[in-house]
Amino acid sequence: CALPISGVGMSLSAAQQGVRRLASVRWPCLLLRSTGRAYRGGAPEDSGKDMIEIPLPPWVERPNEPVTTKRARLVYESRKRGMLENGILLSLFAKEHLGSMSEAQLSMYDRMINEPSNDWDIYYWATGAKPPPAVFDNEVLDLLKEFTRNRNMEQRLRQPDLEYLQEAG
Repeated sequence: CALPISGVGMSLSAAQQGVRRLASVRWPCLLLRSTGRAYRGGAPEDSGKDMIEIPLPPWVERPNEPVTTKRARLVYESRKRGMLENGILLSLFAKEHLGSMSEAQLSMYDRMINEPSNDWDIYYWATGAKPPPAVFDNEVLDLLKEFTRNRNMEQRLRQPDLEYLQEAG
């Protein structure tokens, strides 16, 4: 549809009248069609029926995965998180601790960063803002909590470069 707007050289009052006239007309071509799925900003009348939860695949332990493959995968998964804070925290933690972890500790770390569906949970457990579930309350989380305290006051503003992997290999 075309909007009948002209007005080059139009006076201010004529322009204001034109705008009022345009605003009072119903323009079917400009009406938004509701599809039933829209963000309403938490309006009290929102039933939430249009919200869907996408199920995540369950975490599955990989018992036959070689340790070098597991470490490499965990380095990658520590860097590629759903939120920047965890990407920085976990990638720096992985750089410092993954190389010295036992297979059992690697499995605990794998479960801790991959089973929870919400990255904020991991962040809250690491910072001590919320208590972890019993299944994640273990020596690896204790290491992560201690690392998060940053007692040496290191600047932790970005993920580490990956050159350290070639140096270790």
